[in-house]
Amino acid sequence: MFRKVLIANRGEIALRVINACRELGVRTVAVYSEADRDSLHVRYADEAICIGPPRLADSYLNVPAVIAAAEIADVDAIHPGYGLLSENANFAEVCRASNIKFIGPPPEVTRLMGEKEKARQAMKKAKVPILPGSDGILESIEDAQEWAQKVGFPVILKAKAGGGGRGMRIVRAAEELPNLYNAAYTEAANAFGNGELYMEKYVEEPRHIEFQMLADEHGNVASLFERECSIQRRHQKLIEEAPSLQVTAKMREEIGRTLCRCLADVGYQNAGTVEFVMGADGKLFFIEMNTRIQVEHPVTEFVTGVDLVKAQLRIASGEKLSDILPEKLELHGHAIECRINAEHPVKFTPSPGKITAFNVPGGNGIRVDTAQYAEGVIPPYYDSMIGKLIAYGCDRSEAIARMERALGQFVVEGIYTSIPLDFEILADPEFLAGNFNTKFMDKFLERRKAKLEQ
Repeated sequence: MFRKVLIANRGEIALRVINACRELGVRTVAVYSEADRDSLHVRYADEAICIGPPRLADSYLNVPAVIAAAEIADVDAIHPGYGLLSENANFAEVCRASNIKFIGPPPEVTRLMGEKEKARQAMKKAKVPILPGSDGILESIEDAQEWAQKVGFPVILKAKAGGGGRGMRIVRAAEELPNLYNAAYTEAANAFGNGELYMEKYVEEPRHIEFQMLADEHGNVASLFERECSIQRRHQKLIEEAPSLQVTAKMREEIGRTLCRCLADVGYQNAGTVEFVMGADGKLFFIEMNTRIQVEHPVTEFVTGVDLVKAQLRIASGEKLSDILPEKLELHGHAIECRINAEHPVKFTPSPGKITAFNVPGGNGIRVDTAQYAEGVIPPYYDSMIGKLIAYGCDRSEAIARMERALGQFVVEGIYTSIPLDFEILADPEFLAGNFNTKFMDKFLERRKAKLEQ
């Protein structure tokens, strides 16, 4: 096991990694911007180093500053968390060149799976079901028109280096394609420095299902089953749960086995999540892979009993999956996660500021991952997530009941939060019935608006 690990992240995920390291007897080093000087991840790490001013490019995304901090602190490894530098293959290469272990896949694999079209082809080769689409990057609007005719409208344009819904456009007719192609290209180029696009068949009102994978450095891969992530707004997830009501035991086993074979073939290592869309016919189609730990990993931890962050650390230190995972992985119960964001629950505008009162819930089956506290400050420079509330029950009904109880005990004053919105979603008949897809929030907000206008 490592002697000392630097966490190249902030907030709740940095604190989560610190906790895992502490349980394994590993010392930790936090890095922080000037805006995060009073953050809990800074307070609870064994050492902390300021790496720059608030702006992300000057601090958390500043690779030379992060590497310098790692060298000053003399660490063995760097855990990137999620977001920020977690899927940056160049950063992983710099870590390797600096003789610092990057806790994640090798840079070559990160680059392969991070480029969505290459990932599609790798999955296709392994016989993972993929959506019909272009064979590679679109060369021009004319090329896109030809592929659209072959695939059949509606289609979706996606950025080769995309994420978070940027560089994506749904095209429903040939006359719409030129303008939407240019818009997607420009957005992708501005967001990622790469405007290249590819095309897929667009599935109307799909469910969003993802499979949690672990792979050691000895060629062994395991599937820790799926999560349901269909409750989202503008491609940003709001509520996640495990397992999915729509994935059968047979489907779970078949997809898991196929993904294990595929990831072993490409030399994948550490934690990763393979994302799918599910059409109305119940069929799954691959869309992308995230080569990191996910925000919603706690729901998988609840239903499998596996600590995924500790598994990441143990894998990166050379241990085999057979020594990390139980002999037989099984699903137990049901877990739901609500992301608690600092934003207005109706207007969805960010709500940075000082937290004047803060109380987190507890009790059976409740977990809270947060780095906030009373008198703490939500800075305006970063993601608005305050924390994550996770509820576990013997079944979905008990998990929902516990979540409602816990939301009522979660106190955050001084700023607006998404807690009232979470209450509304949990009480929605369609959500309770499990009858939802990625368009749920659009319809939910329409119903809410109609009620307010009555």
